[in-house]
Amino acid sequence: MKVKFKAFAQFSVLALLAASCTSNPDSAGLEYMPDMYRSPAIEPYVDYGEVRGRINEDTKMHISALVPPKHTIPFWGTDSATVHMMLPYHRKPSAAYATTHGLYGYDYSMDAENGDYLLAAADVNPVKITSKEQSDKLFAKAKSLYQANCMHCHGEKGDGEGPMVKAGSFTGAANLKSLAIADGQMFYSIYYGKGAMGAHASLVNKQEIWTLVHYIRRFQDANYGMYDAKGMPVAIVPAAGAAPDTLKTN
Repeated sequence: MKVKFKAFAQFSVLALLAASCTSNPDSAGLEYMPDMYRSPAIEPYVDYGEVRGRINEDTKMHISALVPPKHTIPFWGTDSATVHMMLPYHRKPSAAYATTHGLYGYDYSMDAENGDYLLAAADVNPVKITSKEQSDKLFAKAKSLYQANCMHCHGEKGDGEGPMVKAGSFTGAANLKSLAIADGQMFYSIYYGKGAMGAHASLVNKQEIWTLVHYIRRFQDANYGMYDAKGMPVAIVPAAGAAPDTLKTN
């Protein structure tokens, strides 16, 4: 009897080990009590329509990553300047943007025609250019952002002749070289969209938009943000976010 029990126990162990094996190199095999170590919390970008082999048709086509509740503030570290810069944008769009740019559920400006666009002229770019090394890094980052989000319409040189425009798929892209608006208005236009351009607030954050503003300024002045061999700025970057006609070179 003991021999049979021993043989049965050995067979059970071998069967369990065999069942735990798989030919899929990415599989961990059978899981023992997965609820003990697998978080039951809802996670973004997970297909909850299929959980452990069970298909739920009601949720299969629904995304799990939803828009955060209104007025919530993401964590941006402990640097006070960065945190302040990344706070929710205080300028408001026109109510017309709900129809023209899909900005539903926003707090709208009292100015039904312009929104806070005119007020945005007073906003100063908080991303400062302080040294050659910092400038080089900033413009390298800005170039990457521009290529990913802007170049297809505005063109590599900012002349409004991007691939989509040349192909006839889009018209009306602004010539950034001659864009005579203040930094804050440029930010506002990228954030909420303007004319045929859609809102980019969901694609680039506030710091990235301000970085793009610097990049666009260099289209208008090749010396913008440049430093000479002595480490001195070649062009004077206006502190008040002025329009390009006020830019001065040394």
